Amino acid sequence: MNEAMKNLQTKIGVGADGAFGPNTARAIAKHFNLSPERGAHLMGQAHHESGGFKRTREGLHYSTPERIMAVWPSRFPTVQSAMPYSRNPSGLANKVYSNRMGNGDEASGEGRLYCGRSYIQLTGKSNYRSFASDMGIPEVMTDPDLVASTYAFEAALWFFNKNNLFDIADKGVNDSTIKSITKRVNGGYHGLDDRIEQTKEIHGWLS
Repeated sequence: MNEAMKNLQTKIGVGADGAFGPNTARAIAKHFNLSPERGAHLMGQAHHESGGFKRTREGLHYSTPERIMAVWPSRFPTVQSAMPYSRNPSGLANKVYSNRMGNGDEASGEGRLYCGRSYIQLTGKSNYRSFASDMGIPEVMTDPDLVASTYAFEAALWFFNKNNLFDIADKGVNDSTIKSITKRVNGGYHGLDDRIEQTKEIHGWLS
């Protein structure tokens, strides 16, 4: 069940079947007052980041300590140090996100509480607080799962606004602009070909 997409579709007034397609894309653009260019860039990036608008929660279930070491080498320099966090997503979140982004120490549990959620992941207590304040939804701070279920698209929209990505989007839907936005979203160019494909397809739906 794609709860987040069904909630979004209900909000924007289209059939809540949980599937993303042209009608949903057009309704999103209309509801959030997005130009074809802005809508295409936002939805194209969100589509890739969330695996086709299907994932709204960060996956932190790693089955081996070696994989944990590969992802966070500075925090887990040895197999022994990573072992307690294998198959322990809550503990891993509390460890890797402790004393960062406004979170407290590992024992505070805030790493797990404010782990990545949304179509473009919102991570860390400071970012959750900024999102809650800017959007006027303070309940997010006590129930952060709302970002995964009810406000998954709004958090992605907020990310674009906060990072001035719509100014870049206004330059048009072309490979170089998509690459520039990808760098800001991803920190690199992971999945660039798919981001280009999705953004251009969505732009065709909206134009």
